[in-house]
Amino acid sequence: MVRTVFAGLDGSPESRAASEWAAREARLRGLPLKIVHVWEPVPEPMAQAPLLGAETQQHLSERIPREAAEGIRLRHPGVEVSTEQLVGGSADTLVRAAADAELLALGSRGLSGLGGFMVGSVGLSVVAHLERPVVLVRAGEQAADEHEPDPAGIPSAATPYRPVLLGLDAANPDDSVIEFAFEEAARRETGLRAIHSWNLPPYYVYGLASDLRLHDEIARQQAAVLAEALRPWRQKYPSVEVTEETPSGSPGIRLVDASPKASLVVVGRRIRRRPLGAHIGPVTHAVLHHAAAPVAVVAHN
Repeated sequence: MVRTVFAGLDGSPESRAASEWAAREARLRGLPLKIVHVWEPVPEPMAQAPLLGAETQQHLSERIPREAAEGIRLRHPGVEVSTEQLVGGSADTLVRAAADAELLALGSRGLSGLGGFMVGSVGLSVVAHLERPVVLVRAGEQAADEHEPDPAGIPSAATPYRPVLLGLDAANPDDSVIEFAFEEAARRETGLRAIHSWNLPPYYVYGLASDLRLHDEIARQQAAVLAEALRPWRQKYPSVEVTEETPSGSPGIRLVDASPKASLVVVGRRIRRRPLGAHIGPVTHAVLHHAAAPVAVVAHN
C-alpha cells in the first residue's frame, strides 16, 4: 500500500485548515495527500424536504472534497492530491479509512488566538480509537504560525520553523512517540524541545520544609532520567538540536504553556482495547483542548 497522508474534511473552517496542514506535511514527507469526506445521509423524513433531499445533500457533499482538492493543487503544486467520499458515521468511518494512513489530520475549532482547541466528539473518538498518528489543527491555523517571526516581528512562512515540542513521560518512554517527534523536527530542520514534568510523591512534601535540598536532588534525578531516555535519539538524529526541560508541576499545564512557541506538539496515547471504549489520558486530553499549536497524538502500546 502506498504511504499516504490523510485529511478528514467536512467543509468547516477547521477541517480546511487541517487539509492545508496535511498538504504541507505531505510535501515535507514527499507523499501523496488523500482528502476524505464522510457523508452521513439525513434521516428519511428530512430527506423528503425539497431543499434537504438526499440527492441535493449528496450533490453538495460531493462538492466539498472536489473543490478543496482543486484549491490545494493550486496552492501546493508539488503535492499529489486525491479525494475519497465515504458514507457512514463520521468517527467510525474515518478510523476504518485511515487505518493504514501515514497520519490523519483533523480540524478543531479554535477558542481564540491562544485559547486552543474545542475538540468535538468525532475528533476525540478518532484520536481514542485510531492506532495511527492523528494531528489536530485549529481553525485559522496558517503556515506562518509554525515559523519564527521575521526580523521585523512579522509572521512569515519563509523563516525557520519553530521547535517541535515533545511531551514525554521519561520514566516510561515509548520509542514510537520519540521517533515521531525527532522525525518531524528533522523534516522541518528545527530543534526539539522535550519536556518531562513531574510531581513530588505526597510523602516527600513534608520533608521539603526542613530540607530544601531534597527538591533539588529530585530535580537532578528527573533531569538524568530524561537525558538517558533521549540519549540514543540524539545520536540517531545529530542534526536536531535538543533542549531538555524537567519542570515540576502538571505536565498538561507545562505543555500548554510552552505550545505558543512550537510548530507542533507531540504527545502519546497508550493503546487500550476495551469493550467500553478507549481512553486518551489526562495529559493528552488537556493538550488537545488547550494547546496553541497543532497537536500530534501518537498511539503506542
